Amino acid sequence: MHIRSARSRALTVIVSACALALAAMIPGSGGAVASSKAADIESKVNALLAKMTTDEKLAQLQQMVGGGTDVQEAAKAGKVGAVFGVTDAAQVNQIQRLAMEGSRLRIPILFGYDTIHGFRTTFPIGLAEAASFDPAVATADYTVAARESAAVGIKQIFSPMVDVSHEPRWGRIAEGSGEDPYLGAVMAAAKVRAAQGRDYGAPDKVMAEVKHFAAYGGAEGGRDYNQVDISESALRNLYLPPYKAAVEAGADGVMTSFNTVGGVPATGSRQLLTEILRGEWGFRGLIDSDYTAVQELIPHGVAADGADAARVALNAGLDMEMVSTNIATTGKQLLAEHKVSMSRVNDAVRNVLRVKFKAGIFEHPFVDEAAVPGKTMRPADVAAARAAAARSMVLLKNDNGALPLSTSVSKIAVVGPLADSDDLLGPWSGIGRRGDVVTVADGIRGAVPNADVTVTPGCAITGDGFDTPVNNCPEPTEPGFEDVKDAADDADVTVVVVGEASGQSGEAASRQNIDLPGRQQALIDAVKATGKPFVVVLVNGRPLTIPAAHDASPAILEAWFGGIQTGNAVADVLFGKVNPGAKLPVTFPRYVGQVPLYYNHTRTGRPEDPNSKWTSKYADGSSSPLYPFGHGLSYTSFRLSDLSLSAGTMRPNGAVTASVTVTNTGSRAGDEVVQLYVNDPVATIAQPVKRLVGFQRVTLAPGASQTLRFRIDRDSVGFYGNDGKFVVEPGQINVYAGASSEGGLTSSFTIAPR
Repeated sequence: MHIRSARSRALTVIVSACALALAAMIPGSGGAVASSKAADIESKVNALLAKMTTDEKLAQLQQMVGGGTDVQEAAKAGKVGAVFGVTDAAQVNQIQRLAMEGSRLRIPILFGYDTIHGFRTTFPIGLAEAASFDPAVATADYTVAARESAAVGIKQIFSPMVDVSHEPRWGRIAEGSGEDPYLGAVMAAAKVRAAQGRDYGAPDKVMAEVKHFAAYGGAEGGRDYNQVDISESALRNLYLPPYKAAVEAGADGVMTSFNTVGGVPATGSRQLLTEILRGEWGFRGLIDSDYTAVQELIPHGVAADGADAARVALNAGLDMEMVSTNIATTGKQLLAEHKVSMSRVNDAVRNVLRVKFKAGIFEHPFVDEAAVPGKTMRPADVAAARAAAARSMVLLKNDNGALPLSTSVSKIAVVGPLADSDDLLGPWSGIGRRGDVVTVADGIRGAVPNADVTVTPGCAITGDGFDTPVNNCPEPTEPGFEDVKDAADDADVTVVVVGEASGQSGEAASRQNIDLPGRQQALIDAVKATGKPFVVVLVNGRPLTIPAAHDASPAILEAWFGGIQTGNAVADVLFGKVNPGAKLPVTFPRYVGQVPLYYNHTRTGRPEDPNSKWTSKYADGSSSPLYPFGHGLSYTSFRLSDLSLSAGTMRPNGAVTASVTVTNTGSRAGDEVVQLYVNDPVATIAQPVKRLVGFQRVTLAPGASQTLRFRIDRDSVGFYGNDGKFVVEPGQINVYAGASSEGGLTSSFTIAPR
């Protein structure tokens, strides 16, 4: 990957603190020492394996959940290899002590957890961090999250989640990096390197387990756990790149997905787990199932019973079974019947033991409980979370300079169901606490302490965990709306805060309708009817269909679920302390009937023509997005110029450098994300109309210019065919440099024949 990213001054505190650790993440550093350590670990793994009975081996392949009596008894008897869901250091030590003192071989337990966008110090959701177009944001998040997780004894985190998705209806789009494989790959690699460092046996590092392998984001209808039916070329060109980038960055764990790919559940897919992951990519880490995914091979229809499910999963290449117990309970039977080989079981056990040695838990199985508070919610970490949230916010619309707001304003109304809500953490928020959340209203009060700030919810959105959310907005004629109108009418400016509850995004939160829930649009309309100035802040975990809000509102700020510092970060942007510079990592459709809608689509043989009925379009509305991928405004303005290429011809294994100049033409310092796209107009397989191959986020003072350079090489222009082979074909390549996926400067070069 070829990318340069300007780190914001706001993130300097955390990036500087981690400078030495980040320097140690450079691939290939300390080669001789690393090789010697790896050989020593392999020797220890093999020596321990030689002492193990078949029952002890199978026990290492079992991952249990929670810290209840069943887990404690299994630990004492040496019948469990890993445990997840325990987040208290004292309980981790208690269970670990049972394993170390009660089991014959004193093999420690590997403790895991879903640390997705923070552990206790909750950062913005993954989709928001991708909007920053800055891997330093992901680095800050995963540096803090790794330290906090490891402090309580967790050395295996089930992240990063890197599923590419074109489906805004799919709730788990909130966790990943959006619709683009290149952006997803850059963010995935940054997260892995920050979490693991050079040695995840260090006391502030953890093993990263990338998920969900593979193509989970392609679930049909956006319905969680649903099938994925895609071509081999789509699998390899669109869905696999972020997983591959994570593995190349050193991720030592991979979690299988729930879905089928080509009719085969991922947990039982030899093609995915053995041929691609192990064979093509050389992965030597731990392959873990997702929650009961082995058991689910039965309802999928590829296994007859538990023993059959264990057979399918093990022979496909799975190492560890999460929650369900088919491998542990039927493994001896499968070995006796020669349906699974002892060699395969031994390999699986080696993979488990290897990561345990690398995690350092044989040498240091227990944690210092008294040290946990000093490693959690540090002031610098909270500051980094605030900077990350602000750096991830996208200014979607800003007519006539409605934003930023003046700090000298006297009366501010903050209205809407999320105006003073602490439900801003988003899904999979670790052990983040609502009590730590700064609400939007509180953030505004802090930014303008002399202003009269009133809060009027108008309506409520409730959603608890994975339960179906209940929209509890009154009719526009009821008192709640009248209170909002009165507040807006009395204020100098109104900030309308609307969106989703945390439970409306995330796992098992697929939605057929992705409009603003309930009657929140009517709330916006009620404020607009007062004729007084107002702006809209969105809090959500997915693209929403908001054409009415766009038409009604002078300015819209996409704040996402920004974590514990959302309110302060929103205020930083609203009042101009931070000039927004983020861009959309995913397309916002106008209507749900357009879904799937994404920038990197292929051409049709009948491209849209408004003057011809017989072309690809909708008869009842536009086929264009409301906001395209890469879109995002600023309080200043920028101009791109002078796109040039270092050569007019590139060898198939060569490279071309693209240069483009960006100038701040406005009156404020600000950030621009310059995006580089390519297109192969004639290929053996139809190629995307545009394909992101580079981006750089830069900060420029008014009037300042900077010339940026991007390397375009074989990975930028090649692609996988349906035979699974990567090719670079001769011919013309078009190059686009722009501030979004639409428009921009253009040039071209030619790939020479071999």
